[in-house]
Amino acid sequence: MNWLFAAVIAFGLTAAPLRAQDLPPPPAGHYTLDLGHARLLFRVDHLGISKYTAMFTRFDAELQFDPAAPEAMALRVTVDPASVETHYPDAGLDFNAVLAGPEFLDAAQFPQMEFISTKITRTGENTADVTGDLTLHGVTAPVVLATVFNGGYGANSFDPGGARIGFSATGNLLRSAFGIGYGVPAPDSDFGVSDRVEIIIEAEFSNPEAKQP
Repeated sequence: MNWLFAAVIAFGLTAAPLRAQDLPPPPAGHYTLDLGHARLLFRVDHLGISKYTAMFTRFDAELQFDPAAPEAMALRVTVDPASVETHYPDAGLDFNAVLAGPEFLDAAQFPQMEFISTKITRTGENTADVTGDLTLHGVTAPVVLATVFNGGYGANSFDPGGARIGFSATGNLLRSAFGIGYGVPAPDSDFGVSDRVEIIIEAEFSNPEAKQP
């Protein structure tokens, strides 16, 4: 975004507040992830006293979007497990490398995680369960993402990226089901790192090919 475009946006928003719902609705089509407006985080219970949170910084997704037929939409996501980011404060330990290493994600042997949707079930006006096959650590198993469609808009003069849509999603998995059992607490104990992993996703998708009305 150059300074002139930014200035026009700032002036326009100041002069006449704009809302996404004031713009044309997003059309059906092929949308790709806007990584600048996306986050993929995960949380695990740590020693029973906190939720340890980390993220991945390199991932991509493509969505066949159809607001008239949500059940027919299709999603594919790929994640680089070596991009795990913990923001660990001790420079003497590369904790990112520990999580990407053989005891956990083993990114050297399994360099890509992938989620491919297999079924979308509407649960409300703007919500759906997105079921898909997750391939992680060399194992493929189903995972369900509880998803909220936050809205969007069609192509317009304010957004050079074209049509835009946004989603929030959460899910859970057992890492032991994918062969990642290191540090899982013993039965009837929470002293360790939980087997259950919570997934938190915020994502915007854009379609630069969408035509302005």
